[in-house]
Amino acid sequence: MAETYLNERILGKASLNDAYHIAIATVNRLDVLVSCNFKHIVNYDKIKLFNSINLRLGYPIIEIRSPKDFLRNENND
Repeated sequence: MAETYLNERILGKASLNDAYHIAIATVNRLDVLVSCNFKHIVNYDKIKLFNSINLRLGYPIIEIRSPKDFLRNENND
């Protein structure tokens, strides 16, 4: 799957480890992948492309989010 991300040019060859992170999370059917990598992973346009490949290969879509989405504001709790 990671190689498919590269072959479809969603990521470049230098980003193979990023492709592996997304592929491993997808294959293991994680609900959410949390990352601080805004260039290659937490990128709206790329997320759509990752998920289109995932669906084409028979896997579910994966939520990819920033850690900020999971931080709680102590003033709002």
